Amino acid sequence: MKTLRVAVWMLVALALSACVTVNIYFPAAAAEDAARTIVRDVLGAPEGVPQQQPGDAAPGPGSRYEGAAIRWAGQVLELLVPAAQAQQPDISIRSPAIEALRQSMRARSAELQPHYRSGAVGFTREGTVAIRDLNAVPLRDRAAVQRLVADENNDRTALYREIARANGHPEWERDIRDTFARVWVEEAPSGYWYQDAGGAWQEK
Repeated sequence: MKTLRVAVWMLVALALSACVTVNIYFPAAAAEDAARTIVRDVLGAPEGVPQQQPGDAAPGPGSRYEGAAIRWAGQVLELLVPAAQAQQPDISIRSPAIEALRQSMRARSAELQPHYRSGAVGFTREGTVAIRDLNAVPLRDRAAVQRLVADENNDRTALYREIARANGHPEWERDIRDTFARVWVEEAPSGYWYQDAGGAWQEK
């Protein structure tokens, strides 16, 4: 019991120290999760099943008192640091504007996929798409492909800006764009083309 009391008071001390300074930083992990959700939705890849977190298992025998103490300490934390808790960084992708852009990109993806596979169109290092080899597109389809690429880039640019704006941090737009640029490539099927960090085209 003495050890338990020490642990509880350590949690309280931690809560008090958390009240001192709260820094809002770009939530890279949350942004990556958000980007992966949208990219998989647009490209048509199924989302993975969330893995069980380490704390999700049922408590074993003898942990009843420890669990009660942790719950009590959690309530103390909520009382002591509500402002800090409210400012924990996260990324929301729920807004009418974001949903409209996702639907537009999802509908266009089926038209772009043959050109991704042929290597005519690829993913740029800026999180957009570009015509890599116009000769891979039949002459009669070239104007249509150019329109598709322009429309896709308009939506992608608007998406990155809207996610930053919807989360109250327009200054995050560059970071969000960079995160998406990486995730587009990671989630792309084999055979798609992309630009590396130096701008050179590579086949995945």
